[in-house]
Amino acid sequence: MTKNQLPSYRLEVVDALRGFALFAIVLLHNLEHYNIFYGDMARAEWLQWLDAKMTEIIYFLFAGKAYATFSLLFGFSFFIQMRNARKRGVDFRMRFAWRMLLLVGFSQFHALFYNGDILLLYAVCGLILIPASSWSNRTVLWVAAILMLQPYCWAKIGYALMNPGYVDTNSLFVQFAASAEEVGRNGDLWQTLGNNIWNGQLYSNFWQVEAGRLFQTPALFLLGMWLGRKSYFEKTDESRAFWFRAFVSALLLCIPLYLLKELVPHSISNVTIRSYYGIAIPMLYNFAFMTLLVSAFVLMWFYAGNGYKAQRFITPFGRMSLTNYIGQSIMGVTLYYHFGFNLWCKTGAFESTLIAVAIFVVLLLFSRSWLASHRQGPLEYLWKKGTWLGSNR
Repeated sequence: MTKNQLPSYRLEVVDALRGFALFAIVLLHNLEHYNIFYGDMARAEWLQWLDAKMTEIIYFLFAGKAYATFSLLFGFSFFIQMRNARKRGVDFRMRFAWRMLLLVGFSQFHALFYNGDILLLYAVCGLILIPASSWSNRTVLWVAAILMLQPYCWAKIGYALMNPGYVDTNSLFVQFAASAEEVGRNGDLWQTLGNNIWNGQLYSNFWQVEAGRLFQTPALFLLGMWLGRKSYFEKTDESRAFWFRAFVSALLLCIPLYLLKELVPHSISNVTIRSYYGIAIPMLYNFAFMTLLVSAFVLMWFYAGNGYKAQRFITPFGRMSLTNYIGQSIMGVTLYYHFGFNLWCKTGAFESTLIAVAIFVVLLLFSRSWLASHRQGPLEYLWKKGTWLGSNR
């Protein structure tokens, strides 16, 4: 096998991992009722206990980690596209910029329904990959590390330390969230779509910035590209050793980061420092935990030779990630919002988890059926065709 050849199992492990991350996102979105967070319901005591435990477990395992995994693999996909284009003698950089503009279009369609869209952020942050494609591996890692450390948060903390009277709660998104949530609870379809054009967009994107994702996302994109350069999703002795070291390192980092995340904020009286500390440290913890999950998944895949059945069965779901990401949102808001079945006030965490599994099963079956006769999902096909518009490809 030559250096430029890509074995089939590499794409399969990545698609399976992407499908796993997307399934976790579906679980989280359903627990949150697609951003309608609270419902007044009379619940039996045992159901309240079950709701609390399910929420605790799912959030502990996946909140912030599923999104991070999804972002990591976005950067890896860029590497694959760039590498394949170079093999054909094509400069993919401007095509990728155009591809990100097309992603803005997909994001606007998605944001009409769901006020938690991440695709616009991906389209903007993805542009860093264009200059980064010519950086050395060392530079890629340094820039990713700096971004991952949330320099803006630490600058704010430093400013607050020098100016104790300065107050910044890092919560501009709240005013737009209130309007978006109210329409979700009580609005019809047209009110929901109309509100999402403005308030929903501001809510989603202000929250993304204030939650630290404006720095974390490009960092993960760069790391995903680096993993592609190093061929660490190929099953080799070097890759196994890398993922084992990553697993052990992440496990050792998770413990102190968890303690810093849980124990320190209670002792911080300055609201500005507490707000930005509450972004910087949890982001690092989520990255470490994500590394733990990804490393375990890849090592299991390698150990089984070509993945365990429990891993492989989710691969079609990951192959159609754009279609399924937008599809689950449309299904979810229809189920929970007032214009649809209005389930936000009728379902606790237990029922919402069952609904999430049902959405996943429906989309998985659709993915399997579609891919039996097509090479790509419908939105993936449109995105690819649009990317290469005007070329002979």
